[in-house]
Amino acid sequence: MSELSYLEKLLDGAEVEWKALGDVTSVLRGKRLTKNLLSAEENFPVFHGGLEPLGYYNKSNRPANTVMIINVGASAGTVGYSTVDFWSSDGCFCLEHNELLNNRFLYFALIGYQSQLKSKVRVAGIPTLDAIVVNKLLIPIPCPDNPEKSLAIQSEIVKILDTFTALTAELTAELTAELTAELTARKKQYNYYRDQLLSFDDGEVEWKTLGEIGEVRMCKRILKSQTSSEGDIPFYKIGTFGKKPDAYIPRKLFVEFKEKFSYPKVGEILISASGTIGRTVIFDGEESYFQDSNIVWIENNEKIILNKYLYYFYKIAKWGVSEGGTIQRLYNENLRKLAVPVPFPDSPEKSLAEQARIVAILDKFDTLTTSLAEGLPREIELRQKQYEYYRDLLFSFPKPETVSN
Repeated sequence: MSELSYLEKLLDGAEVEWKALGDVTSVLRGKRLTKNLLSAEENFPVFHGGLEPLGYYNKSNRPANTVMIINVGASAGTVGYSTVDFWSSDGCFCLEHNELLNNRFLYFALIGYQSQLKSKVRVAGIPTLDAIVVNKLLIPIPCPDNPEKSLAIQSEIVKILDTFTALTAELTAELTAELTAELTARKKQYNYYRDQLLSFDDGEVEWKTLGEIGEVRMCKRILKSQTSSEGDIPFYKIGTFGKKPDAYIPRKLFVEFKEKFSYPKVGEILISASGTIGRTVIFDGEESYFQDSNIVWIENNEKIILNKYLYYFYKIAKWGVSEGGTIQRLYNENLRKLAVPVPFPDSPEKSLAEQARIVAILDKFDTLTTSLAEGLPREIELRQKQYEYYRDLLFSFPKPETVSN
């Protein structure tokens, strides 16, 4: 039996009336508290601008089992539900309890409107959701002429969705634990084989320093005054290296510096020389610029050693790092002195072939661990979408053609 058929059976021919939220309950605005009144030692959570408590207070102004809608800040439009008494600030709308509505039913109904609510947030200045938007939301009231039956239908729907919510949370926790354990095992396996593949008997290799392989290079210095929070070319500093950039430089400056000064070639390995020493990124050729001295690379023509081979070796390299205050730094001399094992040194062709073989094996392990790491959030998202699908089906009450959102 489909969920829709189940809903029809549950209604048993009863009428469903869609009413504006403001016609069935009141949207209450809370009262702001100053931070000096909050304490972690008090009993009642205080909600303002988010579903995480801002702190705790010695009084409450809303009872347990209340539906709330955040109305200011980055979380404006988010629907929540508190199972305990709490204090609502003016950054949190609350819906007054109504004897004709099961509060949990109301919560599930409003969750379906969450995207719509967020789209109605005014973003000029502090993001704000107006009460009039909330008041206009349409809520299905099954069997409105028989309050007892209406509440029974609402309770049955709540029971199903609460059960499904708990099941989804349980499955997500199990999935997270299983995939995390699998990922940990794969990473250990990967590290083991990487270390084995990059360990050679003395007769099989010649250890060459990076200084013998190529020159240490870095980009031209960029002044803070030459950057902006928006622009043409992303500028990566040590704090954003391998992450999302937060600074940009003009294209004209980028073109000039790229032509006049050192710039990495596609495939060369960028290395962090401060902060977390030895973090690496394979340069993909995307137009971008990198902070001088903090992000460096070895200019490598790949006649002796492959860039991807260097990339994997860097992961186990023992960098010669000196301490300077609270910041560690990898100096150019440290880089030049780093010794790298070159297999079959008397036969460049055989050496490069062996490096390529090692890289191919490690690439497979890397792909496996990456796919597992990326697969976890995807699986969790699928569980959430499945939950939302069934929730929406249970709220697929018939609507008159004249009723619209």
